Amino acid sequence: MLAYNEDVEKQPTPDAGSNMPERGEGEGEGEEVSANRRWAASRAFLIKAAAFGRVEFRGIAPIPIKERTVESTVDIFTLWWSLNTNILPITFGMLGPVYGLGLRDSSLVILFFTLLTALLPAYLSTLGPKIGMRQMIQARYSFGRYLVSVPVLLNLATLTGFSVIIAVVGGQCLSAVAGGSLSVDVGIVIIALLALVISFCGFTVLHVYERFAWIPALVAIVVAVGTGGSGLRRQTAVEEPAAAPAVLSFGMIVASYMIPWACLASDFTTYLSPMTSSAKIFWYSYLGTSIPTILLMVLGAAIGGAVENVPEWADGYASTSVGGVLAAMLAPAGGFGKFLVVLLSLSLLGNLAATAYSVTLNFQMLLPQNLVARVPRYAFALVLTAIVVPVSIRAAADFFVSLENFVALIGYWSSAFLGVVLVEHLLFRRGDCASYDADAWDKARLLPWGAAALAAAALSFALVIPAMDQTWYRGPIAATTGDIGFELAFAVSAVLYVPLRFLEKKFVGR
Repeated sequence: MLAYNEDVEKQPTPDAGSNMPERGEGEGEGEEVSANRRWAASRAFLIKAAAFGRVEFRGIAPIPIKERTVESTVDIFTLWWSLNTNILPITFGMLGPVYGLGLRDSSLVILFFTLLTALLPAYLSTLGPKIGMRQMIQARYSFGRYLVSVPVLLNLATLTGFSVIIAVVGGQCLSAVAGGSLSVDVGIVIIALLALVISFCGFTVLHVYERFAWIPALVAIVVAVGTGGSGLRRQTAVEEPAAAPAVLSFGMIVASYMIPWACLASDFTTYLSPMTSSAKIFWYSYLGTSIPTILLMVLGAAIGGAVENVPEWADGYASTSVGGVLAAMLAPAGGFGKFLVVLLSLSLLGNLAATAYSVTLNFQMLLPQNLVARVPRYAFALVLTAIVVPVSIRAAADFFVSLENFVALIGYWSSAFLGVVLVEHLLFRRGDCASYDADAWDKARLLPWGAAALAAAALSFALVIPAMDQTWYRGPIAATTGDIGFELAFAVSAVLYVPLRFLEKKFVGR
């Protein structure tokens, strides 16, 4: 843990006295000096707080090799396991019956698409210790210093959207356990503020929290299955065999849950020692993401298929959606059941805090270089909370419609982005992590233009759009095959990037 203390110690302590005005300065200059004093005093206070509370000061700059000292690789497994051992995968799994799939077909779709798409975050997690860069900083080596802002903005929208979903589900659980005396809106505020504390502190506190957060969540879910197991058998009958369009459309939902993790995977591994086994990181990440996701999404599909046939569950769903169903399932446990619903709502903090942590880094990537040092990473945790709370309150009014509309979009852009990034690393850099010049991370003249990367990702949508199947739009390809948008986004962007990147290197030289 030495690296985190070094981060704090290396921060210069502001010298308020250095900004003292000289005699004869004008009133405007005096006001500016006063503002500088307040900024210096605030920063000095936060530095002291960081030293005491283990707040991570380092932002988006590459982590020097001498500071990549963490050797506890099991933390990677517990991090990913905790991120996915909560009620968010249950919520996604409940969408299976919406597409007309029975429990068996939903389970098979969940199994296949999770095992397939979990390969992406697992592989990219292995690059963090070797390169020492956050995921979107790595992307500058294909998208360039400035054009990378496009995927960063999309990533910010995606992560903020996930934060909204998590806050809504957590707020619904707290409202359900309070029997309506606590509104969903207040529950959302509570969840958002608790997650703020963890994401504010950063890498160290995040990993410590995730090491243990999954345990009470798993206990609560197991008890919920035990007390509500009889209701899970009352599945709605599906008369027709699963059609390909329904299978692929629900597969897109599953993929849209998993693929965005790849856009921030290395954010959580940059402090690991470069000597850490890549195979160990891969398997810890792969198993930590896939196992809980599969089990809990299947549970969600079972709940979604039975909710209409169990009156108590239907009433809970009508009142507070997912939280109401879980409260109804745990009702036979009495007061202990209510306590477990609270634990289930708090289980979302691990996911929300990790998502918010990456959001704070992405915010910094949009800043001009001269402001990156002045506006620290943790300040954006406050900005995110200010955004998430009002948006979550609005989205809670029609939650599952909001969820479908959001999930419908995130899988497409992230697949196109990852197709480009992986081709750059595996083909043009031949998988050599040493080819990423750490000194070039913020120097546009040393990085690619990014035109090839952005063009490849954008042009892939010429095929993606006709292959989309959403409630608000169905393309001509999707009308026959179902939604195959994310598959085409990944494949087409990867193929197009090859000739475009060769041309860019020929004319630009880098």
